[in-house]
Amino acid sequence: MPSLRIGLAQLNTVVGDIDGNASRIIELMDQANAAGCDVVAFPELAITGYPPEDLLLRSGFVDDVRAALDRIIAASSSCTAVVGFVEQGSASRESADPGEVTKTSRAVERPVLFNAAAVLSNGSLDGVYRKRELPNYSVFDEARYFVAGDGPVPVFESQGVRFGVSICEDAWIEGGPIAELGSRAAQLVVNINASPFNVGKSKERAAVVAERAREAAAPIAYVNQVGGQDELVFDGDSMVMSASGVLLARASRFVEDLCVVDVEIDDTDLAAERPPIDQAGIAETLTEEAEVWNALVLATRDFVIKNRFSDVVIGLSGGVDSALVAAIAADAVGPEHVHGVLMPSRYSSDHSISDAVALAENLGVEYRTIAIEPGHSALMEMLSSSYDGQSIGLAEENLQSRLRAVTLMGLSNAFGWLLLNTGNKSESSVGYSTLYGDSAGGYAVIKDVSKLLVYRLCRYRNELAGRELIPETVLVKPPSAELRPDQRDDQSLPPYEELDPILAMYVEGDHSIEEIIAAGHDPAVVQRIVGLVDLAEYKRRQSPPGPRVTSKAFGKDRRLPIVNRYRR
Repeated sequence: MPSLRIGLAQLNTVVGDIDGNASRIIELMDQANAAGCDVVAFPELAITGYPPEDLLLRSGFVDDVRAALDRIIAASSSCTAVVGFVEQGSASRESADPGEVTKTSRAVERPVLFNAAAVLSNGSLDGVYRKRELPNYSVFDEARYFVAGDGPVPVFESQGVRFGVSICEDAWIEGGPIAELGSRAAQLVVNINASPFNVGKSKERAAVVAERAREAAAPIAYVNQVGGQDELVFDGDSMVMSASGVLLARASRFVEDLCVVDVEIDDTDLAAERPPIDQAGIAETLTEEAEVWNALVLATRDFVIKNRFSDVVIGLSGGVDSALVAAIAADAVGPEHVHGVLMPSRYSSDHSISDAVALAENLGVEYRTIAIEPGHSALMEMLSSSYDGQSIGLAEENLQSRLRAVTLMGLSNAFGWLLLNTGNKSESSVGYSTLYGDSAGGYAVIKDVSKLLVYRLCRYRNELAGRELIPETVLVKPPSAELRPDQRDDQSLPPYEELDPILAMYVEGDHSIEEIIAAGHDPAVVQRIVGLVDLAEYKRRQSPPGPRVTSKAFGKDRRLPIVNRYRR
C-alpha cells in the first residue's frame, strides 16, 4: 500500500520569541526533510507561541510574524510544511463582521486578524487556511482577537495526495471543517493544535480525533504543542488516526519530539524510495499521578527557564506541601538549583525541623536555617502599644507567616532566586492561607493540586525513586501550619477526605449547594465550605500564577466577582 510520510513537530515554543520560534521551525523542517517526510506539521500559532494574548494588539507584532513566516518560506524544501501563524486581513473588523452592533472606535480601527496555517514548500507559499471555529470558553479568548475564516475549506496537494488543514477547535465540531474536507475528497487531514493539558484530556482528545477521522473517511495527522506557558501546560500527545478511527501512532507526552509516521493512502502513486526511519509507535498510557507529575515538572521548568531564572527558593516547613514542591523543583531544574529555607518559630516541632532536613538531604538540595523568633519578638514589641495588651490570636499567627515571606523574598532579591509558593488547591479554595505570607511567591507549583492528590503525588515520586525520597514521617503526620501550640488543619477544616470532594463539585463542576448536598454531603458542612470559597476570592486574585492540571483552575479559567452575595 502506498504511504505518505508525515512528520509531527511537537514543538515547545516561547510566546513572543518570534525569531527563536522561526529558527526552531526551520531546524525541524530540515530534520523532517532529511527523514524523507512528504509533509511536516507544526502546532497552532507556532511562530508566536500560544497564547499570544494582547501581544496581538502591539503595533508591529503581526508584521514581525509575517517577516518570520517569509524567512520560513524561503527555507522550505520539497517537504510540504504546515505552520501556524497570525495572518492580518485587509478589512476592518466592522466590515468583516457586520452583525456586530456595539463597537468602540478602538475595536473598529484594529486590523482583522486570523488564526491561520500557512502551507509552504520549495520556497513558496502554497496557500493559507484560516481557523473556522474560535473557542471562547474556559481558558480561551480567541474571539477577543481573531475573526473566523469563511468560504470553502481549501484542499492542498503533496506527492499527488489531496490533504486539508484544520486548526484545533475545528476538530471538536461535528459536521464542521473536517467533515467538509471529507466531502471534498481530501485523502488526509492535518490538524494543528495548541491544546492545554488537564487530567483525562488525552483520552478525550483521542476519542474526538477518531470520530472526526471516521466522519471525514480520511486519516488525521494531529500535532500539538508541548511546554509550559504561565498557567497552561501543553502535553504534546500528537497522534495519527486512521480513517476508520484506529490509533496508528502517538508521540511521547511532555517532551519535544519529531514524530515520523508512514500513513497508507489509497488510490495514489506515491514514490516508494525513501530513507528508512524508526517508525513512530504508540507511546504508553500514563497513570493520573504520572501525567500530573510530568505536567508540574514541565510547567515549573519552563516558567523558571523561559523567565530567565536559574535557581529557585522554597520555604521548607517539614510538611507535605513544601516537600512535594521541593521534589518537583529538583526534577524540574536540578537539585543544585534548589535552595531550601527552614524558618522555625517558637511553635515549630522538633520533628518538623528534622523532617525538613531529611527531605533536603534526600533530594540533594542546599538548605539553611533562619529562625524567625527574633523578628517575631521585635514585631510583637513594636505593635504592643497598638494592641494595648489585648490577645490578638490570628493576627499573631499571621505575623509569623508574613515574616517567613519577608525572609524568603529577601533571599530571592539578594540572589535572583525565584520564590516557589507551596500552597495547594484545597487550602486556596477555602482561604486557609495568610495574605502576603504563605500565599506569596513568584510561581505556585501546586496551585491546582488538591490535598489528597498531594499525598498521592508524593507516594508516586517515592515509588519512582524506589526509596523514601520524601520521608514517610512527612506523609503520616497530621497536617499543621504550626502557628500556635498543637495546631492541626482539622481544627479549622473538615478532614480532606470530606473537603476535597465538596470542593471538586463546587469549584470544578460548578454544582449548586443543593446538588452537592443531594450527592450525600452534610448540609452544614457544604454551606460553610461554599461560604469560605466565595469569601476567599479576594485572596486568590492576589496569588501567583500556577499550572492548570484540572478541568477548572483558579485564574483565567474561573472568573467570579470578588464582591458577590450570591449563595446557592
